[in-house]
Amino acid sequence: MHMDPQQHEQRLAQLEAKLDKIYESTEKTRKYFLAVIIVSVVLFVLPLLGLIFAIPTFLGALNTASELGI
Repeated sequence: MHMDPQQHEQRLAQLEAKLDKIYESTEKTRKYFLAVIIVSVVLFVLPLLGLIFAIPTFLGALNTASELGI
């Protein structure tokens, strides 16, 4: 199966166009996953940081309440 140079050029142009579309799709997917990871980390880490400060405060208030007999 022998193709002339013009057919090779057309085939290469088609393949390059497909590769460009694949690249664009891959970049969109990468950005989507990055956004999902960032949102997931923020929604997980921020509550943990809040608990780091809230738990000692709550325990202090609970301890004070138990000392007062409330």
